[in-house]
Parts: sequence; structure tokens; C-alpha cells
Amino acid sequence: MDIATIIGLVLGISSIVVAYVLEGGSIAVLFQPTAAMIVFGGTIGSLILSFSIKEFLSLPAYFKILFKQQNFDFLGTYEILIKSAEKARREGLLSLEQDLAAVTDGFLRQGLQLVVDGTDPELTNTILEIEINAMESRHKIGISMLEAAGGYAPTMGIIGTVMGLIHVLGNLSDPNALGPAIAMAFIATLYGVGSANLVWLPMAGKLKNKDKREVQLRDLILDGVLSIQAGENPSILKEKLKTHLGPALNKELNKGTPADNRVTEDVA
Repeated sequence: MDIATIIGLVLGISSIVVAYVLEGGSIAVLFQPTAAMIVFGGTIGSLILSFSIKEFLSLPAYFKILFKQQNFDFLGTYEILIKSAEKARREGLLSLEQDLAAVTDGFLRQGLQLVVDGTDPELTNTILEIEINAMESRHKIGISMLEAAGGYAPTMGIIGTVMGLIHVLGNLSDPNALGPAIAMAFIATLYGVGSANLVWLPMAGKLKNKDKREVQLRDLILDGVLSIQAGENPSILKEKLKTHLGPALNKELNKGTPADNRVTEDVA
């Protein structure tokens, strides 16, 4: 479970609710089923209209990614690539086949398998780049849906508020009821703006961040695999792959942290 996602949601929503209560507001007033129906029902309908049914039905899978803790082990991948390069230089590329079963990263295993199979380097590069592009395309669908929801929700909130005000203005016989009725009408705007800025857009941002880190890891693997296949000197390969790690991970690498005690990089 991605604790940061849970903390962000709870902190964001609870801060608004608690502040409202401290100002003397009633929590019961915030729960308006009709306003929720307009905002969330309208947002979902707009998503279905904007995307295909298949794409829309894939949305729960993206929520699963958002709430699942993902560890991108850049240093562990770096070490595997360097060890593979050193072994390939000593014993040949075919010697890497016996280590493939121990490689847990599917993309890295695929790359090394292509090397072992003697695939043309240009074809290896093409296959792995297609895999990266396909992954990015899948992620962009989820990001686009969440961003679209973040755009639709405030508008649906305004629609709900306008509908509420129309209802209020159509029943002016009781002036004492106008204040509470108008306040209720604006709950729809609160739902729309709140869901956009506390749920949809932040979640789209988190998906973007996770996508970015995964692409960076796969770029590291791509460079490493192609260098191993080209028979590059492991010492040169070390310097090349360090450019993918960034200052923080390079600092940790230079400390010589044992693999068993190293904590993989968490993307929150």
C-alpha cells in the first residue's frame, strides 16, 4: 500500500472538513446526495463520452497502481547490468543464460534474453524501445482520464450550483429559507472543485511521477543491455549507467552500500 497516497487524501480532505467545523459549520450540511449525483455522475458520464468503454473500464487498474507501493530498484538493476557485463566479457554472452531465471524484472530479463539469443543489436534496440513506448501509451490513458475528470468536475459543480439557484429563485415565498437553500446549492461547487484538486488532478500527477520513474529505469536497462551486447568495457559501462542514477543514488553507490541492506527507491 502506498502510504503517501493515503496520507495525502486523508490530510487534504480532513483539513477542509475540520476547518469548516471549527468555523461553526455542520458536517451534515456537507453531505448532499443530489449534489454528489450531479458532480460525480456528470463527471463519469463525461469520461465515458470522452474515452472508449474499454479505456474507461481500465480506470480501476490505474487506481490500483496509485495505491500500490512501487519500488524502483535503480541500484539493484545497475549492479545486475554491471555483473552481467563483466561475466559476458569473461565467458561470452551465452553465459548469461543461466542467470536469467534469477532476474525478477521482466523488461531486464527480456533484454538479456535478446542478447543471449544473438538478436541483431538494432533489432534489440527497436524491440525494447517499442516496449517502453507501449508502456508510456498505456500510462497516458490513465493520466488523461484523471486529468479530464479534474477538468469536468468543477464545471459539473457549477452546473449543480446553477440548478440549485434556479430552484431557490423559483421558490421565494419563504425568505427565511433562502439562506440555507443557497448554501446547499453551493455544495455542488464545493464537490466539483474539491474533487478536482484533492483527488483527480493530484492522482494524475502521481501517475505521471510513477511513469517518469519507470521510464527512467527502463532507459537505464536499455543502455545497459545494448552496451553488454556491444561488448563495451564494464568500467566504461559503469560511468555511462551512473548518468541515469542521479546525485543521490550515485552518492549511495559510492558509499558501497551492501545490496542486502540497501533500501530501494520508493516513488510516492
